[in-house]
Amino acid sequence: MAKLILKKNEDRRIRKSHLWVFSNEIAEIKEEIQNGEFVELYDYQNKFMGRGFYNRKSLIAFRLLARDNESDLKNIFRRKIFKAFELRKKVYPNRESYRLVFSEGDFFPGLIIDKFNNTYVLQVYSAGIENNIELIIQILKEDFQAESIFTKNEEYFRKLEGLPIEDFTYVGDKKVEVINDGFIKYRIDFEKSQKTGFFFDQSDNRFFIERFCSGKKVLDAFCNSGGFGLHASYSGTSDVVFVDSSATEISNTKINFELNNFDNPAEFIVSDVFDYLQKCNFLSTKFNIVMIDPPAFAKSKKSLPAAIKGYEKLNRLALECCEENGLLISSSCSHHLKAEEFIKIVNNAASKVNKCIQLVYFNNASLDHPQNPAMEETVYLKFAVFRVIDS
Repeated sequence: MAKLILKKNEDRRIRKSHLWVFSNEIAEIKEEIQNGEFVELYDYQNKFMGRGFYNRKSLIAFRLLARDNESDLKNIFRRKIFKAFELRKKVYPNRESYRLVFSEGDFFPGLIIDKFNNTYVLQVYSAGIENNIELIIQILKEDFQAESIFTKNEEYFRKLEGLPIEDFTYVGDKKVEVINDGFIKYRIDFEKSQKTGFFFDQSDNRFFIERFCSGKKVLDAFCNSGGFGLHASYSGTSDVVFVDSSATEISNTKINFELNNFDNPAEFIVSDVFDYLQKCNFLSTKFNIVMIDPPAFAKSKKSLPAAIKGYEKLNRLALECCEENGLLISSSCSHHLKAEEFIKIVNNAASKVNKCIQLVYFNNASLDHPQNPAMEETVYLKFAVFRVIDS
């Protein structure tokens, strides 16, 4: 097996459970290595550190997969998937749909698997995983009775790995699934849905907001498939307004609303959220609860300054729509925006509209998105509930 030798002191992060080696941290490559090849990693003193996949086309040149001497990739893959599965069954014993594998958070770098009943949707961001994808397919078929397996990759991350921008169907087809997050049903049309089909990362946070929504007027902005507003409806909200710029997502939200047989008043509006909030402010339209869950504004550190301005404007407009003693429920999925900065942004926005805010609750992603404490890259979602008080 080919060997990578690290530069002096570049083993420290790996010994603390980080999983990546960057190209400039490698001192020597023993033997010719094919892209995506399974190789051994050694420190500067030639001490064995583990095995993983090498990618000469990526800034992340090596992703650690195993710290022992196991060389059978199928056994390694199976062990990691089952360890991830055990956690999901403990935290969601009554669910059949969730994020089954969360890449580095589950010590399985470069692979995401979302489970929708017996449909499995993959995102592959490692050349080594891609080269050995058939082993993953076999495990999902043999051990998890998968009926459909296909990818819905993100172009941005595939480009970083030097992988082709394409998706594959390995088993079955992209059939429509109806999933249940515990109480709410969703119809997932994979041909028309964003990302892998559903945002599992907000599942626990959707349950949390139910305690505030009974009898309240609620706005669910950037509603996607309607998750937050549907949970508000389940809790007995007086009425709810769903807003998204995507006509497809508004159509999906209507379907999900009807699927759950809710009878509270609801509006479904196709609009740019910034425009909608500005219109509400012009008309003095107020809500007891405003929920905003925008897409990532910062894909890289370079785009962070512009993203901060965008988040501040968005939260300012949302705060202006909140009733006295109402709630702003604000999220950000930009990894490069840290929690402290996110809260500071919302507080700055509040000061600009002469409001005071109380941070009632803060959380990250749901329990099927475990964090690797050694890798801040596994922490990306910020979810915050603020009580809004006129100053």
